[in-house]
Amino acid sequence: MNQKRTNLKKQKKQDKYSLVVKDLHKWFGGLHAVKGINLSAKIGERLAIIGPNGAGKTTLFNLICGAIPPSKGKIYIFDKEVTKLPCHKRVYCGFSKTFQVTSLFFNLTLLENVILALQGIEKCKFSCWTKLKNNRDLQQKAEELLNKVSLWSLKNEKVASLSYGDQRLIELLLALACRPRIIALDEPTAGLSMAESKTLLKIINGLGEDITVLLIEHDMDIAFEVAQRIMVLDEGEVIALDTPENIRNNKKVQDVYLGRSES
Repeated sequence: MNQKRTNLKKQKKQDKYSLVVKDLHKWFGGLHAVKGINLSAKIGERLAIIGPNGAGKTTLFNLICGAIPPSKGKIYIFDKEVTKLPCHKRVYCGFSKTFQVTSLFFNLTLLENVILALQGIEKCKFSCWTKLKNNRDLQQKAEELLNKVSLWSLKNEKVASLSYGDQRLIELLLALACRPRIIALDEPTAGLSMAESKTLLKIINGLGEDITVLLIEHDMDIAFEVAQRIMVLDEGEVIALDTPENIRNNKKVQDVYLGRSES
């Protein structure tokens, strides 16, 4: 009897979802960009969303992040409905993201960028007379984060002077500074060299098993390396949602995505 209860508890824990999307639609005037998408991601799952150009990947990403409102449908993060919750408030639900276009404070140093990200989620009193870099607690946390990606030596460098690869790595670091339970990444390796992509992937693959990763990706190899399940979009609709192995062998996916030349 005790063993049965233990198994039921394990099953119940496994069935908990970090992200649920129900019948999501988005119209831009007469353009139906996202068409009734349903999606559930379990806690700790690695889920990739792929598709050809114009498939609706970025629109879906922006809907889930709260960057744009849906025309219809609902979004839940850990059972809390966040459909109308603005992007910045979803951070407090455990949601963090990086966008395809790097968005950093380029005129500030690397350390200042990280401290600002940390300060944004801390319950600390704001004072315009106190420099954030003098906050020892934030300074220590920033040092720990930067050491994880071997960037502490660049802490006093302005972000604008760093390489594009380092900037992408920093953006991921800032997303992780929010201590997310879900992290959404929009083509994180876009524009990176092979070596830089490997470094970024190592960090993503090294995330805790309790962190859900939602990856929007154009590069098939990246998606297959990271994901446990892959959703394939075409013209705003889901045409497949399965394991990487089954997606590789899916004839419809091959016809619509893999067999289609992209500019």
